[in-house]
Amino acid sequence: MTPSSNAKAGAQVLIVEDDPVQRRLLKNAVERYGHMAYVAENGRVGLDVLKRNAGRINVVVLDLMMPEMNGIEFLQELHTTGVDIPVIVQTGQGGIETVVQAMRLGAFDFVVKPVSPERIAAAIANALKLDQREAKARAGRKVRAGSVGFDDIVSASPAMMRVIDLARRAAQSNIPVVLEGESGVGKELVARAIQAGSDRSGRPFVTVNCGAIPYNLVESILFGHEKGAFTGAAERHVGKFMEADGGTLFLDEIGDLPLDVQVKLLRAVQQGEIETVGARMPQKVDVRLISATNKDLIEEVKAGRFREDLYYRLNVFPITMPALRRRKEDISYLVRVFVDRFSAEQKINPPLGISADVMALLTAYDWPGNIRQLENTIFRAVVLAQGPELTDGDFPQIAAQVPGYLSVERLALVADHVSPTQVQPATIPVAQLSAHEMPQAPQPTEAAKPSVPDNIIVSTGPSGEVRKLADVEQELIRFALRFYRGQMSQVARKLGIGRSTLYRKLKDYGINPEDPHKHAA
Repeated sequence: MTPSSNAKAGAQVLIVEDDPVQRRLLKNAVERYGHMAYVAENGRVGLDVLKRNAGRINVVVLDLMMPEMNGIEFLQELHTTGVDIPVIVQTGQGGIETVVQAMRLGAFDFVVKPVSPERIAAAIANALKLDQREAKARAGRKVRAGSVGFDDIVSASPAMMRVIDLARRAAQSNIPVVLEGESGVGKELVARAIQAGSDRSGRPFVTVNCGAIPYNLVESILFGHEKGAFTGAAERHVGKFMEADGGTLFLDEIGDLPLDVQVKLLRAVQQGEIETVGARMPQKVDVRLISATNKDLIEEVKAGRFREDLYYRLNVFPITMPALRRRKEDISYLVRVFVDRFSAEQKINPPLGISADVMALLTAYDWPGNIRQLENTIFRAVVLAQGPELTDGDFPQIAAQVPGYLSVERLALVADHVSPTQVQPATIPVAQLSAHEMPQAPQPTEAAKPSVPDNIIVSTGPSGEVRKLADVEQELIRFALRFYRGQMSQVARKLGIGRSTLYRKLKDYGINPEDPHKHAA
């Protein structure tokens, strides 16, 4: 599957880029994914193209650093004239403060040069899907109502696109599917999309959480029971298999099924018939099985807790879904979807905005509860929000759990040459880490030993004067190298600079990236 398969075909994209080589590469990438491309060499020309094609252009890909009219001025003009169109900004320089300014002016997404065709295509696809807030609200209602297709799955990550590609293939047959992954990654959403994309679309989709059923009721709930089959069976009960007849049965947490019930499930898979509790004859059923688990089923087989023959019957087409921390590029899209959905549900009009600090914070967090946790967190924030936009102050519990969290506002101040004394308090906390988590700095002499922890950048020197910006920047870079263990892409991204800029600064400051405490040879 290509990123554009999620978006409407033949979208019209305006590329505003002053570099002719980059302009040509972007044009080829946009057209490669089935869209029509318009090009402009600066913001002024871009505005003219928009006016000539009023209402027809769906997305703008905008460079920030251009002559005559730069990207920020272009965005300001759009904002002033009330033009509402998704803008994807791209930057190779200018630092995080420029990106923050662009996002505040309404930019939908940003990419860092050089950008791959797949990344720009994914950004365009998601911009097209999220363009109209009403469409997003409808999508949210569809998810809750159970009518979900592949186009409703929001993703820009290659790992998740592979999942969707495999799921599309699985939808073309009745082959048993096992969805593997941590709790909350969206296994049921993918299962519903498989059903919607199959020839069973419109037929029953029945879900069963195998881990939530009392042990003594599992068999009855799955296969049903006749009246009087056991004490308390006052009437006949149709089981989940019969409810799903002709459609799809989604067995969540299948690894929790008791062994004796696994035997009956094996017969249902092999022979297409079930044994209702208390019935004399088995019943034929036509059910497509999709199972899900957060356990390693092969390990469960080795431990004797899951039947090997059932494992091989169910695990014909395994699909492993990545945790949200492995697909962080999706977080900003999911946040926008949830904020708009919950704003609509809470009758907040216009929908709440999302500050750049929030996006930085939520992207930095690892989300052990995955998408379910993110959704619940956004819901709570929307309900309790006081202002017109969400800020990092609406997520205190998340901020407290993010090591190294530095607000975008403060990082922008440093990058924008604002005196650190203007930031209160006089020290800028870079992280709140426990002693065993903190990277260890070399021990200074007693006389030179600072009075603050290693995770604090001090804004004034021993004489009380404001420290030089270069010294503060050098210290921050050294800290980031230690904190992210020398992962240069991560360091550059978190500092809001390009990798080439980072390498240049390392050379200027004589920093050895393999050992930030030492100077380069």
